[in-house]
Amino acid sequence: MAIDRMDWHYGGEYPQDLPTENGGTHIGFYLAWIINNHLEGEDHQEESADELAAVRNRTLSGREFLIDMCDEKFWDQDLNEEGRAFTAHYYHTEPGGYFDDYERILAQDLPSVYHVEDSWENYDKLAPAIDAAWQQWKAQR
Repeated sequence: MAIDRMDWHYGGEYPQDLPTENGGTHIGFYLAWIINNHLEGEDHQEESADELAAVRNRTLSGREFLIDMCDEKFWDQDLNEEGRAFTAHYYHTEPGGYFDDYERILAQDLPSVYHVEDSWENYDKLAPAIDAAWQQWKAQR
């Protein structure tokens, strides 16, 4: 089952001045966090080992991984069992979930959430919020 897809974002009212890649920045940051915490699915461990290492070494962004290895789609199979459970809890939760954290931390002063730059600096601003949600979720289990 699809969790999120770039094409769900770059259609419709998507800002015309942005490349379609920006529709995957938020997914890529989340996917990078998943990879950095070893919550990716078995298929990626077997078939994308070099690319997983590149994300962990910061030579490939999560968004690039999403585009190159996931065909712009974030599926439940991209996650291991624990990653799926956490994602079901946090990724689409309103209020207080991933999108709220993403917007609050990275997009408050921007024209839209799609104007966030795909950079490791921005990832580093967002990752502590995901870490906190992860710790809270684990404590509640």
